[in-house]
Amino acid sequence: MPEPIHSSAAGNPFFEVWTTPDGVPPFDRIAPGHFREAYARAMAEHQAEVEAIAADPAPPNFDNTIAALEASGRALERLGNVFWLLAGAHTDDALQAIEREVSPQIALHWNRIHTDAALYRRIDALMREAERLGLNPEQRRVTERYHTRFRRAGAALDEAAKKRLGEIIGRLAELGTAFGQNVLADEQAFALELTDEAELSGLPDFMRDAMRAEGRNRGLNGYVVTLSRSAVEPFLQFADRRDLREKVFRGFICRGDNGGATDNKAIIAETVRLRAERAKLLGYDDFAHYRLDDAMAKTPQAARALLDAVWAPARSRALADRDAMQALIQEEGGNFKLEPWDWRYYAEKLRHRQCEFDESAIKPYLDLERMIEAAFYTAQRLFGLTFTPAAVPTWHPDVRAFEVRNAAGDQVGLFFGDYYARPSKHSGAWMTSLRDQERLSGETRPLIVNVCNFVKAAGGEPTLLSFEDARTLFHEFGHALHGLLSSVTYPTIAGTNVATDFVELPSQLYEHWLEQPEVLGRFARHYRTGVPMPQPLLQRLLAARNFNKGFATVEYIACAAVDLDFHSLSEPAQIDPTAFEVAALSRIGMPHEIAMRHRPPHFAHIFSGGGYAAAYYSYMWSEVLDADAFAAFEETGDIFDPATAKRLRDCIYAAGGSQEPADAYKAFRGRLPSADALLRKRGFAAAAAR
Repeated sequence: MPEPIHSSAAGNPFFEVWTTPDGVPPFDRIAPGHFREAYARAMAEHQAEVEAIAADPAPPNFDNTIAALEASGRALERLGNVFWLLAGAHTDDALQAIEREVSPQIALHWNRIHTDAALYRRIDALMREAERLGLNPEQRRVTERYHTRFRRAGAALDEAAKKRLGEIIGRLAELGTAFGQNVLADEQAFALELTDEAELSGLPDFMRDAMRAEGRNRGLNGYVVTLSRSAVEPFLQFADRRDLREKVFRGFICRGDNGGATDNKAIIAETVRLRAERAKLLGYDDFAHYRLDDAMAKTPQAARALLDAVWAPARSRALADRDAMQALIQEEGGNFKLEPWDWRYYAEKLRHRQCEFDESAIKPYLDLERMIEAAFYTAQRLFGLTFTPAAVPTWHPDVRAFEVRNAAGDQVGLFFGDYYARPSKHSGAWMTSLRDQERLSGETRPLIVNVCNFVKAAGGEPTLLSFEDARTLFHEFGHALHGLLSSVTYPTIAGTNVATDFVELPSQLYEHWLEQPEVLGRFARHYRTGVPMPQPLLQRLLAARNFNKGFATVEYIACAAVDLDFHSLSEPAQIDPTAFEVAALSRIGMPHEIAMRHRPPHFAHIFSGGGYAAAYYSYMWSEVLDADAFAAFEETGDIFDPATAKRLRDCIYAAGGSQEPADAYKAFRGRLPSADALLRKRGFAAAAAR
């Protein structure tokens, strides 16, 4: 088990009231052996609570059915929030074994509840009588969400169909867990050790320092490249050795695709087949139609229409950049064709030529500590929030905790930042919670977590970020604010409990403030001297925001298109995921020189738990909203305009899922947006008009 966790003779902490500050989990007392016992008890308690609600002889009303369901399962929720945080951010063999064991148990537990016929009859009766019952808007929304959840889970199916659905759900949970653990195993197994100065050619000092520190952490003498995205992308950007770039690139894109025990292709094939069968049982043509029926887009056709509108101008821009980079290769005397492992390297050279600056020039000004301050400063200017270090238990020594207060001095909640990559952590970046905001059981303040994977600098030196790393930090902090600012009564609609293609609006919108001169000018300071980024460099950085945007858009849309293609199959009998990927990319005209941002064998968004299955398009759908939403501030002439910020807080960040997403956006903006703002933001407006 990871170092901060050890067994305790005092008993199982999950059976106790936590007396830690703010009710934070006592991580120093939680051990792997506690989870199995705690899960068995928590699921049994929850099942008994739900059975009592279903068997209540009194006629159903909001309090004895919906509110009672909202109040049930609290022990299971508290346990799950801790377990899934550790499983993602600080895992080991013991926790992974438990994860494989409990994942299908939890999935089947919820399936039993969501397909309980007696319980569904009560919810259905309330839904039909909602107009007459005099429910307030939140209560009506929560009732509707329960009715939709149970209907989509198959509560109205016959017993044979329910039985098969349960088998599918249990198996999908097993497959999703195995998929994620396989990717992590491949990431942990890769370590490219460099010992020769020639192998380090082109790498800036900040990269060398971080790679040397990684080597020491692994007990090696040389400089080590891992498969963390924050390590891979700068290596591909700066390393002069083309053969080493290829080795790192292939290691990165082949996660989950190396044959043997950690290969994910069979898992993909079975997952797609089972999802299609599940959708058919529930009356849908395919999984994509099932999934999007409860999303803002509503149909796969609507999602594809947006992707198609952006694909052509993005591809055109990427191909123009490709030709310019090929010309650079020839100009330098290179006798080879541009390949995917060359793209970032020559894009950096092209950016230096066209925009007169390179990543190594700006990175010394993007110190992690100051970028955290910048995110906090923006939240203070927009929403009146302050962040003060808090002494509370954490799951790893590197984790920081902050008490969050509003302008009136009232505590809003706690924020945890887990920023550094380590072998015990899954790759990527995400927001989660240890406790959601709600008022049903009293004023409950949220405990919100950001997890990132930045490469930690050696020897106490400042950790320097790329601009994309800094954008990731702001993105995840936008999600965190969605959880922290939540102000609702019922847990089901709290915080980020909104449609998948709406949940990225608060996070992607928050990224805009990073790009503002007022924020960068204040916090982008040289990590050694403290001198602000020179104005000419700052101006060149901002002017180059859309450089290489064709590449970034193409690598993203390819993922979204392949995701929809997989989940639009109605009869996926036998799938060869590799052949399917090749055919799908050929259909859209994917440039050979660009790889998908997430190839299927490591596409955790859609195959490890499936949170974004058939919904990876959501990032672009939300970007249409965020581009238009930031324009609301720009139109006032003040990026921190108080009136606009108040509407944003009240209608989006604080409202959670209390309204349909379209209604929430219209309450903020007065109308729905078009894709025009997105095309302008990405610099494609002129190309799209042709």
